[in-house]
Amino acid sequence: MNRTLKIALAQHACNAEREANLTASIQGIRDAAAGGAELVLLPELHLGPYFCQTEDSMHFDLAETIPGPTSEALGQLARDLSVVIIASLFERRAAGLYHNTAIVLEKDGTLAGKYRKMHIPDDPGYYEKFYFTPGDTGFRPIETSLGKLGVLVCWDQWYPEAARLMALAGAELLCYPTAIGWNPADDELERQRQLQAWLIIQRAHAVANGIPVVSCNRIGFEADPSRASSGIQFWGNSFIAGPQGEVMGQAGAEENTVLIAEIDRTDTENVRRMWPYLRDRRIDEYAGLLTRYLD
Repeated sequence: MNRTLKIALAQHACNAEREANLTASIQGIRDAAAGGAELVLLPELHLGPYFCQTEDSMHFDLAETIPGPTSEALGQLARDLSVVIIASLFERRAAGLYHNTAIVLEKDGTLAGKYRKMHIPDDPGYYEKFYFTPGDTGFRPIETSLGKLGVLVCWDQWYPEAARLMALAGAELLCYPTAIGWNPADDELERQRQLQAWLIIQRAHAVANGIPVVSCNRIGFEADPSRASSGIQFWGNSFIAGPQGEVMGQAGAEENTVLIAEIDRTDTENVRRMWPYLRDRRIDEYAGLLTRYLD
C-alpha cells in the first residue's frame, strides 16, 4: 500500500432529474480520476433533490435496491477508472423498510460494503425519520484496497461516539457524505456560526482520533415543495482534513467542483505517538456514556 493517498470530493448541486444528477456525479468521478485520485466521495443522496424537506409517501418510489442500477453503474465506472467510490443512496431493503445508505465500490467494481445511517434527524426541513429506518450495520469500517474506511453519513458527523467507535474498530479515514445547508431566512452571522460549528466538530473528530476526515456536501438552493418553509441553501464547503484537524483543501459555498488532496498515511502513526489518546482513555470510568442522561 502506498504511503500517500489522493482523495477527491465531487461537490455538486442536485436537481429533479435523476439522470442529470448521476451524470454530474460520474463526471466528477472522471475528473477526480484524471487528477490522480484513488478515492472519490460523493454528497449525500446525490441522485436527486433533498426530498426530506416534506413528508410525502410518493418519495419512497425514489428508493432502489442494493445491489441495483446505481451500484451497478458506479461499479462499472470504478472498474473502468480503477478508483474506489463512496456513493450515498436511498435504499429499498424491503416493502416498508428503507435506509439512508452509503456504499463503497472497490477498484474492481465489486461492492466492498455498505453503511446504513445510524443517527436519523427529525427537524424542520429534515424529516428523515419519516423515510429512513435507523441503520443496523454498526460502526464498523469497510475494508478496501486503500485501507479501512470509516463511512458515516451527515447527521452522524455531529456525534463523537460514532467517530470514536469507527477509530477503535481500525478506521484509517472518516468519510462523511453530507447534505446540510442554511435556512435562507438566517442572517449572515447565524449562517457563519452554523458553518463554523459544522467544520469544527468534524475537524475535532480528526484531532480526537488522530485520523484524517473528509466531508462532501451538496450546493445550491432547493425549495420546500410544501412551501411551509423557506427551503434550504446548501452551503457546500466540502473539505479534507488531516489527523491534527488541519484543513488540506476546502471547496467554496456555491461551486460545482472536484476537490483533491493528498494525505500521508504515516501521519496518523506519528500524531498518535505524540497525542496518545487511545492509550490514556479511562474506559473504566466511561459507563455513563451508555445512559441517555445522568440525572
